[in-house]
Amino acid sequence: MNPHRRTFLQSAVTSTALFPGIVRQLLADSGDPLAPKASPFPARAKNIIFLFMTGGVSHVDTFDFKPSLTRDHGREIKADHPEIKDRPGYERIFLKRPQWEFQPHGQCGTEVSSLFPHVGGCVDDIALIRSMHTSHSNHYNATLGMHTGSFAFARPSIGSWVSYGLGTLNRNLPGFVVIAPRQTYAGTQVYANDFLPGAHQGTLVVPGDRPVANVTPRVPLDRQSLELAALRGINESHLVSRGGNDPLLEGRLRTFETAFGMQMAVPEAFDFKQETDSTLESYALKRGQTTGFGWQCLAARRLVERGVRFVELIDTGSAGNWDAHGDMMTHVGLAKNVDQPIAALLKDLKQRGMLDDTLVVWTSEFGRTPFNNQADAKGREHHNWAFSSWLAGGGAKGGIVHGATDEHGLRAVEQPVHVHDFHATILHLMGFDHERLTYRHAGRDYRLTDVEGHVVKGVLA
Repeated sequence: MNPHRRTFLQSAVTSTALFPGIVRQLLADSGDPLAPKASPFPARAKNIIFLFMTGGVSHVDTFDFKPSLTRDHGREIKADHPEIKDRPGYERIFLKRPQWEFQPHGQCGTEVSSLFPHVGGCVDDIALIRSMHTSHSNHYNATLGMHTGSFAFARPSIGSWVSYGLGTLNRNLPGFVVIAPRQTYAGTQVYANDFLPGAHQGTLVVPGDRPVANVTPRVPLDRQSLELAALRGINESHLVSRGGNDPLLEGRLRTFETAFGMQMAVPEAFDFKQETDSTLESYALKRGQTTGFGWQCLAARRLVERGVRFVELIDTGSAGNWDAHGDMMTHVGLAKNVDQPIAALLKDLKQRGMLDDTLVVWTSEFGRTPFNNQADAKGREHHNWAFSSWLAGGGAKGGIVHGATDEHGLRAVEQPVHVHDFHATILHLMGFDHERLTYRHAGRDYRLTDVEGHVVKGVLA
């Protein structure tokens, strides 16, 4: 496609002023990897906000009410579960009760612990999955699996798959943004594009006074436009001379174009001055504050408003992470840090009419053991056999609980949901058949769910 025609079409898409359906189809036909694309079948959601709690949240202390665990506290159970014998350091195993009270919330009456009173107030909009399970008990592998569907090898992130499948609605902002104070387990691989075109890699935003580095132009924009036009011409000639099919170079060209638009769009997106005092207070923010999980949540809402397809918020703040081997009481500060902001995000999206087509996902990489090698142990260990996650908005069925663990929360026993099923369901809500969203690489077709996964129909509205 002629570069000038492409520039015109991209401008038309951004402003959505001229025949948006026709323009998007022309852009899709141009081979532009970021052109907006229609999903294969009608989608319930057009954006995703993915909330990742690093370290392993204890399901039995938060969203999975187990009165039998309190009743049987201190009971030795190794003889009842011989498979536990292979766990190192567990000569004897004792049940450990939750340290927080549960109570029903909302009209649906879903039980949530006192660690999450604000989120508990939103349960009528939440599809809670109590039967999650995953394939690995190490942080790195489980975190990698939750983000890429692969527990051992580098693969594209779920955000990259969504960007690849749908393109972007705003060429002046990345289609996939990750907001995190610091890296989580598996590092940059959780938002990497891997073998997908480079344009679909996640853009890291670090909360602070300058959330995106080097975004301020050093030369006037008119001069910069001339420089980029000249550079684009050279790069496109270079691309043609090499057969016109170099994904790395094509990704680099798109990066230049997006970076140019970001110089204007990014400062505005992260400028909260126009937000009201009541909005800031709802997210537990003070005016002028540029850090904290509340800042991440409000930034996510603003990015989704501006057309960003996939925003991930990683909870790796100053409070540490949820890996409570030594003392479960660390969950108090961690929950307080995220509870009010998450509830504010859900209510804000709903009040603005955005929750209908924005899917909010809350999860951790795995849960924590309902037992320990001493009944009075302060902490809990890694537990991949069962944990809790939830969905809200974007076609998820609010006010329901899907699946169940056994009476002590050891295993998912009713309607179990593996990470592959979780991913298949998220893609389904975005309008995809997870088995058909594929990319040819190294002689085979890859997909997020690999060769597994089933849509969890029980959580669909």
